[in-house]
Amino acid sequence: MSFICVKDLVIEFTRIDESGSEVAGTRAIDGISLDIEKGSFVAIVGMNGSGKSTLAKCFNGLLTPTSGDVIVDGFNTKDEDHLWDVRRRVGMVFQNPDNQIVSSVVEDDVAFGPENLGVEPAEIRRRVDEALKKVGMYDLKDKGAHMLSGGQKQRVAIAGAVAMRPECIVFDEPTAMLDPRGRESVMEIVKELNSEGITCIMITHFMSEVEQADRVIVLKDGRLLCDRKPSELFTDRAMIDEAGLEMPALIELRDRAGLPESLTTTADIADHIKAHRH
Repeated sequence: MSFICVKDLVIEFTRIDESGSEVAGTRAIDGISLDIEKGSFVAIVGMNGSGKSTLAKCFNGLLTPTSGDVIVDGFNTKDEDHLWDVRRRVGMVFQNPDNQIVSSVVEDDVAFGPENLGVEPAEIRRRVDEALKKVGMYDLKDKGAHMLSGGQKQRVAIAGAVAMRPECIVFDEPTAMLDPRGRESVMEIVKELNSEGITCIMITHFMSEVEQADRVIVLKDGRLLCDRKPSELFTDRAMIDEAGLEMPALIELRDRAGLPESLTTTADIADHIKAHRH
């Protein structure tokens, strides 16, 4: 069942010319149409400037279409009367957690979203505790947010989104500022949330994260370049090159070692090597 429906989406940013008049500028999104199924895990990739983050902000109404439509669970993001209905359904986690943390204490920060939704205090308490436990931050609930590491702050940002009980969470490059261990930790949380039925949309430039998704959408110059399974993308080097992307390191190892192209995930390659070592 389609949860997010994007129809002929155009996002065009205006600029001010020398006379002070507002004129049309660059199209950041240029005629994209796609559907995202409820409960799926979708990765969106592309070079810098491809439109990834712009598209992500359309999913919960942070940006509204210049033309075309974004329909979220039946609600059009252009309908201001239903903007909160959209944002209750679609949460956002951004690249820099410092831009999302609004309170000095961890549990207060996680409670901020539900409080703005008018949730009853007892229910907020339950949601905050549940969300912090889910991301492994419950024991630090009384700690000052400024004392946390980057990975811990990102977990708190995810807990804040989870506490609002959305049906979908859009992760806009949430691991870009983290070390490998932090990235792995965040990806484990994302996969767990998806296993519980939450639709997860991951904007990323780490191809190792792409291979964990059900589906990958590739953007270039604001247009949809391809939409397929990660395993299919990783066997299409011409498409990878056209999009300006990089193969995951182990896929590169597969090709250099002459291993079968049917091995399209890290697990596949590791299992094959184990089975054939002497």
